Amino acid sequence: MNPRSALLLFKTRGGETIRFVPKRWMITCSIAVTFALPLIAQSPELQQKLAAVQQSMAANKVRLQKYQWIETTQLTLKGDPKPPSQKLCQYGPDGQVQKTPITPPPPPPSGGRLKQRVIANKTGEMQDYMGDVKVLLAQYVPPNPQKMQQAFAAGNASFNPSGGLVNLIFKNYAQPGDQMTITFDPSTKKVISLSVQTYMGQSKDAVTLQVQMGSLPDGTNYTQQTVLNAAAKNLVVTTTNSNYQMIGG
Repeated sequence: MNPRSALLLFKTRGGETIRFVPKRWMITCSIAVTFALPLIAQSPELQQKLAAVQQSMAANKVRLQKYQWIETTQLTLKGDPKPPSQKLCQYGPDGQVQKTPITPPPPPPSGGRLKQRVIANKTGEMQDYMGDVKVLLAQYVPPNPQKMQQAFAAGNASFNPSGGLVNLIFKNYAQPGDQMTITFDPSTKKVISLSVQTYMGQSKDAVTLQVQMGSLPDGTNYTQQTVLNAAAKNLVVTTTNSNYQMIGG
C-alpha cells in the first residue's frame, strides 16, 4: 500500500492542507514503540557493565569466606540511641553468613509488672518489625545476579556514568516501584556503594538503605557500613563491620 494512502487530506478555506492520521495507525505505532523500549534498554554496553559487576561480586564473595569479622549494630528510635550490640560473623558451609552474639543481652526493664509488660510488648513488636525488614533487605543485599538479569531483560535496568564511576540502576527489582542503585568502579572492578529505595507492605512505609563498601589490605571488598532508615517507625539502624581477620590465621 502507498504510505500516503494511509493519510486523510483536508483542504481549509484558505487552501491549506491538513493531514490526519487514522487512529488505527496511531495505535499500531504506539504498540511498536512499546515493544521496542526493552530492546533499547538491552544495549551491549549495559550488558557488559552488568556482567562486570556480577563477576566482581562472585569473586569477592569467595575471598570473603576466608574471613571472620565483628558486626556492630546501633539502633536509634525516635531520636533515642539504644545500646549497641555486637556479633561475630563468618560464612558457614552453606555459603550463608553465621552470626554469634558476643555482647550480653540487655537487662530486664525496671518498674512494676504493668510497665514491664508494656515495654516487653513494644520490644517484641520492634523485634518482629526488624525481622520483617531483615527479610526484605535480604532481597537486595547482597544483590542477586539472577534478579539483576531479570531486570535487564525486562528493560528495567540502565546505567549512568559519573566521574569515572558507573551507576547501575534497577527499577522494579524485588517489588513494584522499588529501586536499587549500584555504584561500580570499572578501573578497580569493585562495588563502591549501594542504595535501595523500597517499602514494607505498603508504599507509605518507606524503607531506604545506604551501603558503603571498603577494601581490606589484600584488596578484598567488604560491606563497611549500612544505614537503614524506616521513616514510618522513626527508626534508624546503623551497622558497621570491622576487625576482619583470616580464619585460622
